[in-house]
Amino acid sequence: GRSVPRWALTSHPQVQRALLELTVSLETLHEVKGHMLEAMAKGLSQQTHEEATVHMLPTYVCSTPDGTEKGEFLVVELRRRHVRTLWVTLPGDGNQNLQLKDQLFDMPEDIMQGKGEALFDFIAQCLCQFLDGAGLSNPQQRLPLGFVFPFSCRQTRLDQARHSQQGARPVQHRVPTARPCSPQGELIAWSKDVRCSDVEGHDVVQLLQAAINKQERYQVDVVALLNDTVGTMMSCSTEGMPCEVALLADTGTNSCFMAEGCHVEIVEETSGRMCVNTEWGSFGDDGALSSVLTPYDQSVDQESQKPGHQRFEKLIGGLYLGEIVRHVLAKLAAEGALFSGTAAPALGTKDVFKTQQVLEIIDDEAGLAAARNTLQALGLAPSEQDCCHVQQVCRAVVTRAAGLCAAGLAAILSYMCRSRELERLKTNVAVDGTVYRGHPRFGEILHRITKLLAPECTVTLVPAMDGGGRGAAMVTAVALRLAAQRRELDQILAPLRLSIADLQRVQALMRREMDLGLNKETNAQSSVRMLPSYVRNTPDGTERGDFLALDLGGTNFRVLVVHVEKEGVRMASEIYAIPQAIMQGTGEALFDHIIDCIIDFQQKQGLTGQVLPLGFTFSFPCRQLGLDKAVLLNWTKGFSASGCVGNDVVQMLREAARRKQHTGLDIVAVVNDTVGTMMSCGYDDPSCEIGLIVGTGTNTCYMEEMQNVGTVEGEEGRMCINMEWGAFGENGCLDDIFTDFDRMVDEKTINPGKQRFEKLISGMYLGEIVRYILLALVEKHILFRGKPAPKLQTRDIFQTKFLSTIEIGADGPRCACSDGLALRQVRGVLHELELDASFEDSVLVREVCQTVSLRAAQLCAAGMAAVVEKMRESRGQTQLAVTVGVDGTLYKLHPRFSQHLQHTLRELAPKCFVTFLQSEDGSGKGAALVAAVQCRLAQAQGQQ
Repeated sequence: GRSVPRWALTSHPQVQRALLELTVSLETLHEVKGHMLEAMAKGLSQQTHEEATVHMLPTYVCSTPDGTEKGEFLVVELRRRHVRTLWVTLPGDGNQNLQLKDQLFDMPEDIMQGKGEALFDFIAQCLCQFLDGAGLSNPQQRLPLGFVFPFSCRQTRLDQARHSQQGARPVQHRVPTARPCSPQGELIAWSKDVRCSDVEGHDVVQLLQAAINKQERYQVDVVALLNDTVGTMMSCSTEGMPCEVALLADTGTNSCFMAEGCHVEIVEETSGRMCVNTEWGSFGDDGALSSVLTPYDQSVDQESQKPGHQRFEKLIGGLYLGEIVRHVLAKLAAEGALFSGTAAPALGTKDVFKTQQVLEIIDDEAGLAAARNTLQALGLAPSEQDCCHVQQVCRAVVTRAAGLCAAGLAAILSYMCRSRELERLKTNVAVDGTVYRGHPRFGEILHRITKLLAPECTVTLVPAMDGGGRGAAMVTAVALRLAAQRRELDQILAPLRLSIADLQRVQALMRREMDLGLNKETNAQSSVRMLPSYVRNTPDGTERGDFLALDLGGTNFRVLVVHVEKEGVRMASEIYAIPQAIMQGTGEALFDHIIDCIIDFQQKQGLTGQVLPLGFTFSFPCRQLGLDKAVLLNWTKGFSASGCVGNDVVQMLREAARRKQHTGLDIVAVVNDTVGTMMSCGYDDPSCEIGLIVGTGTNTCYMEEMQNVGTVEGEEGRMCINMEWGAFGENGCLDDIFTDFDRMVDEKTINPGKQRFEKLISGMYLGEIVRYILLALVEKHILFRGKPAPKLQTRDIFQTKFLSTIEIGADGPRCACSDGLALRQVRGVLHELELDASFEDSVLVREVCQTVSLRAAQLCAAGMAAVVEKMRESRGQTQLAVTVGVDGTLYKLHPRFSQHLQHTLRELAPKCFVTFLQSEDGSGKGAALVAAVQCRLAQAQGQQ
């Protein structure tokens, strides 16, 4: 730059004092950043939002452009002295080659100081005049419009009522709307010296739409409302380069950023992210900037239209920087530090020193000449030293503005980094405004100080490209893209979203099938088998003794010894493998192997020679003929041992014991795992009279009145009925509940048409249902930007455990980490499947998982409601209190299944008070307790 004489840099003491007053140390900027973080937290909190100085307004912009946006869009941008109209064409090529036509209309000064109706009528007239010259081929076509309104508004939506499942309440099938709902935005307050009556407190979108409709010339729908800050962020977002923060240093100042949805407490929506408009211009209105404010700032504030308001903006905004410089120079002139002590009355006039002039003066090369020209235009005769001093003051004011901007930006970046639980945040920040563009110095200081204040963040400042026009078109296009995606997603998921009426119908069908199954004459017509278990009593807590239990239900076989004592139940067990050759060999070989395992276990436990009562959990379909008689109906789970189907499995076990000359067995009972679960929990809670399994498969048992059990002789007392409800619907009664996705899953199973209810609920099938839905979404270009997802074509690739992983933290109470954690889990799962998922993709995948698991829990509840209501009615009770013993990985491991199940059950069976008690080892401990109850009853009978 130009060489400046040494004497020119030697300031008067008064100049040095003024420069020192305008200097903000790095330590102070750290304090400002801390105060900004506190103010942001207040603005986001539902409890403190109203008193916050940084309003943190939700914009309902929940997605940045992904490059697929396509179509023609109108934009109206309200400026301080102009109205700008635009026609933007997006080609869908990553938004690289958009076409733009615009027109600028001068706005009479009295319009912005007059009535609101006149303002919006003027905007509508400008729009119609612009469209007159656009050469529309069809003047009646509906045109989507984005409205850029650069003033503080309280928005209630941007473009659409986003769907979110907030709990287990069943939702009605939704009818997709034809286009997005109108946005809503209530003007909080005018700023930037604009005053227009009858607008504050009113919806500016409604005012504009009414004005457009009044013209009766074009079919224009206002589909998006945004301010220029949000437009700035959106204009810099392109495919592969998302932009999640924007900063405006213009006549005023503002910022926005993509916040985690769970932190925006004043909005019900919790999914994903939402752009928050900070409205940080009012930061410091509560005194938080007192350490920064100078007497010059106080003078500028007092002369403004709203003293005490927008204190941060008055330190940064272009509307005020010239005024700050003017007050500094006026004071220095009055003190004789400038212009050789000559009076400078021109500096007493407001707005004679413009911010544009300040930005020209700080330039290294042309700055001194600009200072001379500016001062001479005010009738002053500056010396070269005066020009140097003025340049120093201008630089101090701009440097301070950039530093304070950096403190605010650093607060946002650090907040984003913490809320996303990242070690480092890497992001692009869109920047625009006359102050930022006016001189590179501002941007350089902004970037350098931001790095010092937020060292954990790597930031690239991206100069915005027409945030008001291009950015507004992007917001409008994204709003329409998301609305279209939402309509299609709702249409796809609608059949899985069950209403209360749907669930009540399922409940009634289950009750009908139960009644048919219990009746000897109609049993064959029922899809629910209602098998008698011959378990007539549940534990009462007085059972005592040592018992053996066998658990055969898969490729491993378990032997247990269960000690039932006054202090509780103790167990010891050992697992034995069943080789495939034995699983698929002869029945004799299988049961001989079981006896060998029992002998080995008894030797290890020191039980050789003792004859202990034994309970046998045999988890294969059986028709039970007595407590210790069960005829195998068919093998499942890879077993095919010959000579077993149609035979009594207890008798086969006894015969194997005789072959092995093992006399230490007293087989008292054979049960399945559902009955074992009920008995296991019944020992801890005598009111437990229902067993429920929701894991790989699903089933239920319950204590039925003997008078209702037509398949077994006897009228007195109760008997546990093994419902085998997984087969519910095999007779077609659930066909209207089955969706196309369910049918596709069913067709690919080894038993098409069988276990219909189980295929809607259990863990073996939910992942497959989700996979087919995701494939449909990819095909409709809703997911993964329509890119192929070959890995999803693989059967069972989307495991049910992924649903539990994905829904961790979802729908729960708002907290600092739950929603972000949940979406990171989604992206982790999708990454594992080699799917390149965006943040928005993760939100959609989670919604699909939530929908499928919610339906499963609701259907389970509908079945359970039929059971408890039948028990209540059979017992002639107005209210029933009962406990359900429950087991299974889906119930135990899925983070929301149990809550959804219990919530829905309360709605469907309000007269029943149902407690759920998780079983611990129902298949082992439960079988032993069946034997223990039987021994107690036999002992009591012998004493009579």
